[in-house]
Amino acid sequence: MVVKVFIASQSGSTAIKKKQQDVLGFLEANKIDFKEMDIAANEDNRKWMRENVPGEKRPQNGIPLPPQIFNDELYCGDYDSFFNAKEDHGVYAFLGLAPPPGSKEAHQAAIIQNGEVPESDKGDLGNEQHLHIAAEDQPEENIEMLHNHFEQPTDLNENIGENEAEKDQESVHQTIEPEEAVREFHTPAKEEEQPESEDEDEVDES
Repeated sequence: MVVKVFIASQSGSTAIKKKQQDVLGFLEANKIDFKEMDIAANEDNRKWMRENVPGEKRPQNGIPLPPQIFNDELYCGDYDSFFNAKEDHGVYAFLGLAPPPGSKEAHQAAIIQNGEVPESDKGDLGNEQHLHIAAEDQPEENIEMLHNHFEQPTDLNENIGENEAEKDQESVHQTIEPEEAVREFHTPAKEEEQPESEDEDEVDES
């Protein structure tokens, strides 16, 4: 099966030229085999294209404009259909080709067809999705073990947090105690009241 792109190499329309280049550039960049079918240089190509574009895909004047895309004799669509398929990551399905493994389109196709995630994409899943996928393949008695396995990092983080909080409290106590010791050192002791000597009393009596 070969992708055929019908173009007009000598078109005077800038819009048509840009659309043709967009299609051809995408196919080249993604290494998709295709053949250019020039309707300007070959009248047979022009006639074949006009005859094989479905009636509902023709414009009001009945003459389809390039680029028009086919897979062998199977009509794929015009530029607008190609553009929409590209935006939706569905160009390979639009062209009637199998998407390459690991591509976004292959991932979507696997989900739609089988409800499964390709092995190449499982590395990007989080713990919860890994747990869900693993649980589907395990007996019921092993599901609880899987939950415990993925919950261990959370418990470890909580223990680490508690230990750090205890260390912070100890450091606060250590900083307060020296301050209290300094206050006690600088606080002058109250002088004890000295009793009046008997000599002073005797002087007063005289």
